[in-house]
Amino acid sequence: MFIQTESTPNPATLKFLPGQSVMDIGTADFPSSESAAASPLAERLFAVEGTEGVFFGADFVTITKTETIEWDHIKPALLGAIMEHYQSGAPVLSDGQTVTVAKGDYDSADEPIVIQIKELLDTRVRPAVAQDGGDITFHGFDRGIVYLHMQGACAGCPSSTLTLKMGIENLLRHYIPEVVEVRPVAA
Repeated sequence: MFIQTESTPNPATLKFLPGQSVMDIGTADFPSSESAAASPLAERLFAVEGTEGVFFGADFVTITKTETIEWDHIKPALLGAIMEHYQSGAPVLSDGQTVTVAKGDYDSADEPIVIQIKELLDTRVRPAVAQDGGDITFHGFDRGIVYLHMQGACAGCPSSTLTLKMGIENLLRHYIPEVVEVRPVAA
């Protein structure tokens, strides 16, 4: 098994490509070791000292490290943990664990606008941020403000504010006049 790695715009996060499917449907975010109990793979990765966050996309795993450790010290152990997981045949998510799809919080009168927002996010934004090892999900819409949740490499990335304001906000405002601003939300 050959696992490729790619850097991301977030210097604390690397993208690992195991060459096979990671998530069949949706994504999974594990922002702490406590949340990793839902995934045998996430548990293995958090067992490596210095792992601060784990995110699963369709065909990639992004791992965020602590500031106090260098990639040269942690990367071999992470590659080994990913390889061991896939060779063990264990599932990515524990039995009974499912991916939750965030519906978001919005007034039912805004449903046509929210449908447009979600469509643009799914077709134009999410594929682009997945290339960088992250994901952005719809969290809500209220009086012209779109609330988005940043995950994986996008969470804590130095350029995430620029991505939100100059990229996503401009895109949404261009196509949907009712959108006036985009704001990030915490999990």
